[in-house]
Amino acid sequence: MSGVLLEPKVLVEGLALGESPRWHGGKLWLSDWVAGEVFSVDEVGRRVVEFGAKGLPFCFDWLPDGRMLMVSNGDGRRVLRRAEGGAWVTHAELGGIDEHAWNEIVVDGRGNAYVNGIGYDMMGGAEPGLGVIALVTPEGAVREVADGMAFPNGMVVTPDGGTLIVSESHAKRLSAFDIRADGELVNRRVWAEVDGYPDGICLDAEGAVWCAAMERCVRVREGGEVLAEVPLDRSAFACMLGGVAEPTLYVVAAQWLGAEGMTSENRTGQVLAVRAPATRAGHP
Repeated sequence: MSGVLLEPKVLVEGLALGESPRWHGGKLWLSDWVAGEVFSVDEVGRRVVEFGAKGLPFCFDWLPDGRMLMVSNGDGRRVLRRAEGGAWVTHAELGGIDEHAWNEIVVDGRGNAYVNGIGYDMMGGAEPGLGVIALVTPEGAVREVADGMAFPNGMVVTPDGGTLIVSESHAKRLSAFDIRADGELVNRRVWAEVDGYPDGICLDAEGAVWCAAMERCVRVREGGEVLAEVPLDRSAFACMLGGVAEPTLYVVAAQWLGAEGMTSENRTGQVLAVRAPATRAGHP
């Protein structure tokens, strides 16, 4: 491992399992999967619970017009859309593609959402299988666009809408696809090998990916060169670039005690913040 070492500070403590961090509206948003909450955090760590959710995992992102989408595993396998007034409506049904739990979601500039599923019952202790990526159009149509994924996890779309990068946790790599005009994924390739099990990722304005990878978060260039590292005393699950006054990397981390340890009594989860060398891709 190489690269500049960066020292984070604790912004929030006492989470059960923080996940799916997003920067939106000048604030950090994230899920606490075990607590069943989505909340926002300002730059000094003040939390506001935005709404409750159930059926982990529940990741989320926003359409270009500002409407929120959320993966729902609590009552079927669906993508929900938050309607005016806060009610949730079904945006797309995912169960016809894969009946197992769905995981990460990312929306591109055209309103296409890419959603991935790990392909097996992790919480039930099943042997790992191979996962898929599905495309959900702005109108809610769904089709599979990639398969054979070794535990697909965090995803990003480049600002030009031309490339999707995804963590394959069990393969210890970041993989990339070209995105065609119709949303199809083609030209699958290894974007970077990762020392560890990559989880959530984000992309910066210099084209580097920040990747949560076990007890660190690393900044990686295409090809695998490590540019910077944030060492942690617990497992990193995801990361997101944001910040108002200066570029900031936010990392959600917790002590990983296995699936059986995901209980509301185990509140080792934190949000950490560190000054980042570059801003978020596509966002000055």
